[in-house]
Amino acid sequence: MYDRIARARNAGPNQSRTQGARAPVPPGTVEPMPNRLAQATSPYLLQHANNPVDWYEWGSEALERARSEDKPILLSIGYAACHWCHVMERESFEDAATAAAMNDRFVCIKVDREERPDLDQIYMAAVQAMTGHGGWPMTVFLTPEGRPFWGGTYFPPEPRHGMPAFGQVLAAIHDAWTTKRAEITQQGARLTEHIGAQARLRDTGALLGEDVVTDAARAMIEALDDEWGGFGQAPKFPQPMSLEFLLRAHLRGTPDALSAVTLSLTKMARGGIFDQVGGGFHRYAVDRIWLVPHFEKMLYDNAQLVRLYARAWQVVGDPLYAETALRTAEYLMREMRHPDGGFFSSQDADSEGVEGTFYVWDYDELIALAGEDMPLAIAAFAASGDGNWEGSNILWHPDPLDEVATDTGSSVDEVRAAVARVRDRLFDVRAARVPPATDDKVLAAWNGLAIAGLAETGRIFGRADLIEAAARAADFVLANLRRDDGRLLRAWRDGRTSGLGFLDDHAMMADACLTLYETTFEPRWWDTARDLEAQMRALFADPDGGGFFDTGSDAERILLRPKELVDNAVPSGNATASDVLLRVAALSGEAEPERVATGFLRLVTPLMAGSPLGFGTALTAVDRSVFPRREIAVVGEPGSADTEALIQVARARFIPDAVVAVGPEGSIEPALLRDRPTRDGKATAYVCEHFACKEPVTTPAELAAQLEPARTDAAVSSGRADTDVPL
Repeated sequence: MYDRIARARNAGPNQSRTQGARAPVPPGTVEPMPNRLAQATSPYLLQHANNPVDWYEWGSEALERARSEDKPILLSIGYAACHWCHVMERESFEDAATAAAMNDRFVCIKVDREERPDLDQIYMAAVQAMTGHGGWPMTVFLTPEGRPFWGGTYFPPEPRHGMPAFGQVLAAIHDAWTTKRAEITQQGARLTEHIGAQARLRDTGALLGEDVVTDAARAMIEALDDEWGGFGQAPKFPQPMSLEFLLRAHLRGTPDALSAVTLSLTKMARGGIFDQVGGGFHRYAVDRIWLVPHFEKMLYDNAQLVRLYARAWQVVGDPLYAETALRTAEYLMREMRHPDGGFFSSQDADSEGVEGTFYVWDYDELIALAGEDMPLAIAAFAASGDGNWEGSNILWHPDPLDEVATDTGSSVDEVRAAVARVRDRLFDVRAARVPPATDDKVLAAWNGLAIAGLAETGRIFGRADLIEAAARAADFVLANLRRDDGRLLRAWRDGRTSGLGFLDDHAMMADACLTLYETTFEPRWWDTARDLEAQMRALFADPDGGGFFDTGSDAERILLRPKELVDNAVPSGNATASDVLLRVAALSGEAEPERVATGFLRLVTPLMAGSPLGFGTALTAVDRSVFPRREIAVVGEPGSADTEALIQVARARFIPDAVVAVGPEGSIEPALLRDRPTRDGKATAYVCEHFACKEPVTTPAELAAQLEPARTDAAVSSGRADTDVPL
């Protein structure tokens, strides 16, 4: 739906800096009465607090009313940064006649998919089964028992583009509920049976082998767009989970895996999907060439991409990747961070009621701001008088700067300097525009992704500020979204929390704490990771079928207990949990975490062959499981010169599946450090691989030699032996 019908609207539903607040009511206008959503914590629900619709949040009150009045439920699911959610609100939910029909015939429930991924997963599966596609806003009609019987996504106020009007949908569903109840009941039962099938899969017991990894890598490479990178045509998503897996596959020796990764990362970093002025990635590109983005920015995309670009720089040393990783990290810290450290969820695609208006440029404005840098900057950003999107210019770099330099008779340094100067001017001017609204709720899972990404990026580039930001965010989540018994909650906003945490909250925060441990080697992060991992197994493990449920054993009973197996916009909670457990097993020496992890991986192995792009995170965990892993223990006084020298060698390159523990002599946690004495009073490194340990060493050169087999010829040829950023 990219016909830009939003261009016709006079004002968006929210123009404030933070989602949930409303624009002032014009003089003489009656202020709408707030509905039940005025008490919600979710910024998305608060956007709908003044709709004339009699909205409920999901809960017993709404379900009981549907049962007592024998009415179907109209379930509407979306999220704050969703452009088409705003459009449908303005066209239908703010319309008095439409709202009256909804209120009269249905019990209307509004859900923020980011706060309730369990409900979103269940009913999205139903919509996809009925229509063959999904998306948001999602509109699903349920029986009072919560069984879905019909649904779709966006519906316009009048018929167009082959879609019925929303009013027609409401009338047809009401008629069917009144006259065809038996058919609806049967449809709901069939759909419920269908969407519950995934949770009924069982561990096959098959052995995992390297062929799973190599076959999946080949299939991904075959699916690559070999001209523009990425997978498929349009719309095109970054898919960092799959690219991360291919980066590892390259280091395992898979031909063409590296070129697939570098083509994709380079095209994305130079495309319009990357905010060339302010840094950070938009959600996806609506075209094949990464030029026109869907302008919303999500924490989860940027958190994953910052880590991926940093790791890719370790492998190939391309300065573009270092710059992209660091500018993305700086965007997150500048615009997406609560003053106390937690990270917000998203930024809207719209401002001033128009999609993308904050990010695009009129050509005359560009000329005026570029000044004497105009020829070089305009060439570098590929701007034109006609624009490249609806008469405006989305800035991108379709040509490398060295080609721009050749075409303009300049040096690369001159072009780079001109671009930097103009970018700074544009940033200052853009800061005075009305910004996109920010969904300022803090989600545990997405913060886990950001913490891990920033901690590792800070470690790679020697940026203490990024590591500090990661630690502050972790402290924020653990202080505000963790109960005294250790159980995580899902969301926080303005001092209020919302709901129990899900599997991905525990798995991604455990990953974050493990990454902080391997960055700072502070024992508290290891201890916290173990606590979260124990909660994860106790609350979410499926002892009968393998893997994990998405909802805890202590959660409310809903239609069914979902078990998400595939990656979507965020990594699968099951796959993340499995990868965490394998890391814990390597650091602790315990067998049980690995047993649970491999149980899930065997569960999904038959599915990976048919659609590997949906299993990037699981394939990364399989890689960790089937290939020899490196266990590196450095025993020495933290902060001492000889200890730090060994740590730097262990970190110098991206070594897939390595775990690193550091502590003074006599340390007992993690168990990898136990019974490891120093030699000759010097810090000592112990490297074990595939259940065999090498000779303890005390010099950086000796440790580098022991780690050398993990480097491919391509990685060595990059000449990377330190972590200086070649910008």
